[in-house]
This record gives sequence, C-alpha cells and structure tokens, in this order.
Amino acid sequence: MDLNEIAIFIKVVQLGSFSQAAKALALPNSTVSSKVSSLEKRLGMTLIQRTTRKLHITPAGHGFYLRCLSGFEEMKAAEQELLSLQGEPKGILRVTAPTELGRILLPDIISRFNREYPKVCVEAILTDRRVDLLSEGVDLAIRAGVLKDSTLIAKKLGSAYFVPVASPKYVKAHGLPKHPRDLKDHQILSFPPMGTEDWKLFSGKGAINATINPRTIMNDLEGLYRMALAGDGIAMIAAYFCIEEVKSGKLVRVLPEWRSATSPVHFVYPGQKFVSPKLQAFMKFAGEDLKHLFIEQDV
Repeated sequence: MDLNEIAIFIKVVQLGSFSQAAKALALPNSTVSSKVSSLEKRLGMTLIQRTTRKLHITPAGHGFYLRCLSGFEEMKAAEQELLSLQGEPKGILRVTAPTELGRILLPDIISRFNREYPKVCVEAILTDRRVDLLSEGVDLAIRAGVLKDSTLIAKKLGSAYFVPVASPKYVKAHGLPKHPRDLKDHQILSFPPMGTEDWKLFSGKGAINATINPRTIMNDLEGLYRMALAGDGIAMIAAYFCIEEVKSGKLVRVLPEWRSATSPVHFVYPGQKFVSPKLQAFMKFAGEDLKHLFIEQDV
C-alpha cells in the first residue's frame, strides 16, 4: 500500500481537479496524474473517469474515497493528539480572513505573535472567496456574517459594523448633518459594499435608507479612511478600524445614534478531537485583541 497515492487521490476528489490538487500539494501535474493511475492499476479498477471538461468519480472510487478519508482523518487525529501532548506551538499555521478585514487587523497581530512564538510560521490567506478549510488545508478562518457550515467549529469574537465619520477640518468647513436625510447635501466618500446610492442606517428609532451623492467611490477602506482624515468628506468606516481616531478626536463621529447593520464575527476551524498547540496559541493570542475591537461599543 502506497499512502502517498491514496493521499493524492483524496485531494483530487476533494478539489475535483488534478491541476488544483497538484497546486495544493505543491507537486507537478504529471506526478499527481501518475500516482492516481498507479493506484488504479494496483487496485485493478477505474476510480476516476477523466474527460476534457470534468472528472467523474466512479461508484467504486466514491466508496474507496470515503473509507480512505475516514482512515486519514483518524491518522491526522492521532498525530494531533501526540502534538498536543508536546505542548510547544510550532509548524505552519494557515489562517484565512476577508481581504479588507485581514489587511487592517492581521499584520500587527501576526507581527507580535511571531515574536511570542518564533517556531510558528503563519501563512495568511486574504480573500473574499469562501475558503473550504478541509480541502484546502487551512487551520483557521476569521469570518464575518451568518455561518452556514455546521461541520465547522465556531467561536464568536463579537460584531462588526460601520459608522459615518469625518475629520474636524471637514466639519468646520461643512457642518454636521442633523439627520440621515441630510447626507445627500454632503460630500460623501463611498465604500461600495455599504452602498453608492444610499446608506442603510440603524438606530434605536428604527432603520432608514439615506440617499447619498458620492464625491468619491473606492473599494478600499484604508484609502477612504485616509481621505476622511484629510477632510475630503464623510465616509462609512468599519468601527474596528477607526475607534482610536474617534476617541482621540482625529475623526468626528457623524450622526452618533446611527450605524450600519451589525454582522457577527467568528473564529472558524474544522471539527477535530485535538486542537494543535499552534492553533490554540493563535486563537488565544489574537482573540484577546479581536474581541476588544469587535465588542459593540459607542464609537
């Protein structure tokens, strides 16, 4: 029995592609193809039917895949159990997060984590695509929004929301809107996910779709944040990104009773019997910072 052949076969089935499996395993396409062919020859039956457009798993291949996957999960759990007994965080930790959230929050956290745990290498994958943690070998995801996959373990960090802000310079020159409907008369810096024609705002009084006339539209929060600081207009900025600037007075909280809808933020990771020391260490280290930032507070 060649366990490498079986591991490669499992990855091909999970990703539905020889080339994607080769990329995930850092192997040449030819190696992946030859290993699966060798496995089929040894077993004496076809596991995967290849066409120019799509792979088709045969009934025999599907049954073999399920049994092999179960066996590999048991071996992985056994390895994790031994590693957990050793107690020292080490190895590669793969973490994924939405692009904007990760770009803003992760660099500082990873920098400090690296100093605290020098034997752990953090690989950060920033993407707005929903990453399949199991098939892509990712240890941990930071996800905003309602979770759908019940096979994953989730630990809530708090809630994310956006608030309208402007610089004291802008407020001095243009004043402050007294009501959301006054926003249409102001210079607006628009982040497309929040809306380019109106902002849906919420308060204890209810919800309103406030019409806006953007002066600038930009799909980068940091860019809009810098423009808001420079006095170019009112921007909807993630509360976790601008909390310190609002507290210090560098930014003014516009319409303080109003904010965007809140979205829950979680740590998400595959269900497993034993959580590795590196994953435990990162969740504890990063969780302390993130829970502080995602707490629903007056910003």
